[in-house]
Amino acid sequence: MNTTPEWIARSVSRLRTTAPAADKATDKAADKAADKTTSKAAIDKTVTDVVAKVAPPRSTHERLQATLRRGQESLSPRALRRLLADLQEVIAPQVSEIEGGRRAQAVAEWYAKAEPEERRDMWLLMCEQFAPDATRFKSARQRYEAAAGTAEEGQAEISLRRAMVTPRTRLLQRFAVFPEGMRFLVDMRAELLPLLKADKRLLALDAEMEHLFSTWFDVAFLQLRRLSWDSPASLLEKLIKYEAVHDIRSWADLKNRLDSDRRCYGFFHPRLPDEPLIFVEVALLDKISSSITPLLDEAAAPADITRATTAIFYSISNTQTGLRGVSFGDSLIKHVVETLNAEFPRLRTFATLSPIPGFRAWLGKHAGAMLERLDDKRRAELGRAVGFEPPQPTHLLAAIDKALELDAKSPVRQMLLECAAHYLGRELLEGKPVDPVARFHLGNGARVERLNWAGDPSTKGVKQSYGLMVNYLYDLKRIDKHRSLLAQGKVPVSGDIDTLCRG
Repeated sequence: MNTTPEWIARSVSRLRTTAPAADKATDKAADKAADKTTSKAAIDKTVTDVVAKVAPPRSTHERLQATLRRGQESLSPRALRRLLADLQEVIAPQVSEIEGGRRAQAVAEWYAKAEPEERRDMWLLMCEQFAPDATRFKSARQRYEAAAGTAEEGQAEISLRRAMVTPRTRLLQRFAVFPEGMRFLVDMRAELLPLLKADKRLLALDAEMEHLFSTWFDVAFLQLRRLSWDSPASLLEKLIKYEAVHDIRSWADLKNRLDSDRRCYGFFHPRLPDEPLIFVEVALLDKISSSITPLLDEAAAPADITRATTAIFYSISNTQTGLRGVSFGDSLIKHVVETLNAEFPRLRTFATLSPIPGFRAWLGKHAGAMLERLDDKRRAELGRAVGFEPPQPTHLLAAIDKALELDAKSPVRQMLLECAAHYLGRELLEGKPVDPVARFHLGNGARVERLNWAGDPSTKGVKQSYGLMVNYLYDLKRIDKHRSLLAQGKVPVSGDIDTLCRG
C-alpha cells in the first residue's frame, strides 16, 4: 500500500490545528460547532484531493479489489468489475466466434456512449487483465531453448507460439467479428495513440493492435480501385476530407483532379469497403513537373494523354490514423505503376512532385552549421548579399524569409538550394531521412532527383519550405539498389543534387 508523503502529513496537521481558529468569530456555540464540522469536511476533502493527485494511479488490479473510487478515477470499482465481466464473456471458452462477436458488439455499443475517461478504463482493463500468462510463457520459452537443435524443437516452437497468443489477442479478434468491428478497432486505436506518451500502461494494447492490423491489412487482402468523377458522392466526399497534401477547396477543384489527364487510386479493405485506406493522385504529362500550380489550376485544359510519357504522383494521403505504423505506400505505388503501364504503354518516367514539410524548421536550427561549411569566398559573397559580414544565422534566415522575391543569380537563393539539398540528401536520423516525405519515398526505393524553386508558392508551401518542392524519381530498374544504398546510410541522389550537397 502507498503511504502518504511526509510533507502531506505535515500540511494536514497544520490545516487541522489552525482551521478551528476561524470559528471563534461567531458568538453562538451551535454555529461554532457547525462551522467546525464544515471546515473539517472541507479540509478532509482537500487532503483527499491532494493525496489523489500526488499518489501514483492505481492499477486495475487494485481498483477491482477496492470499494470506492479514488481521485480522478472514472468508473467505480463496481462498474469496473461489471465491465471486466462483460469483456471476459466475449472470450469465454465455451462461446463460439459468432456469439463472441455478438457480445463484443454489445461492449462496443456501451463504448460508443461512454465518456473518454470511461473508455480509457476499458483500455486499461484490456492491458492489465488480458495480459499474457507470464508463468506459461516462461516455461514455454525455457522448453524451446532446451529443445534447440533437437527433434523436439518444432513441437517446442509450437508451444511457445501458443503461449504468446494472449487473451488480449483473442479479445481483439472477437471485436473484429461483427460487421462494424474493424471500424470500431481502427477508431479505438486512433483515440488511444495521443495518450501513449502520458500513460505507458497503454503501450501493450497499442503494440498488439498494430501487430494485428499489420496482418489484417496486409496488401494481399487489399483491393486497388480507381476513383473517378463517376464514383459515389459519399466516396468523393471522403477524398475531400482526407486529402492531406494539397487541400481540395471545392467540387470544381476535385473534378479537375479527376479529369481525363489524371488518375486517382486507393487501397480498400473488404471490411471497410467505402473507406480508402490510402490514395494517390496522379497527373499524366510529357515531362517531370516543376510546380504544383498548373496541376491545381482548374481552368487549365487537360493534357493530351496520348502523348503522356510521365506519371507524376503529386499527392499521397493516408486516411486512417488508427492504422499508423501499417505501411501501404510501397505496395500502392507498385500497383499503380503496373496499372498505369497497362493502360499507357508509352509511360517511361514515374516521379513525384513532393513537399518538403520539415525543411524550414530544420534550417532554423541548423543555419549556423550550414554557414560554417562555406569557404571564405562564398561567405564573403553571401555576407555582401545579406548586408552583414561575416553573415550570421539571423541574417541568413531574415534574407530567405522572402525567398520567392530572390532572383535566379542571388547568392542567398543558391545558399537556400544547397541547404535544401543537404537536408534531403545528407541528413539522417538513426539511418533514416529526417524529412517524413523523404523517408517515405526513399524507403520505397526512389531517389532525390531535383529541387524546384517556387514549386509551391502557397502560404502552406512557403511556411514549410520557402516554396521549394522536390521530385523523387522511381527508376523501376534501380529501386532495390536505392534501398540498399539507404540501408548503408547513403541517400540515393541525382548528380545535380549531389553537386548542391557539396556546395
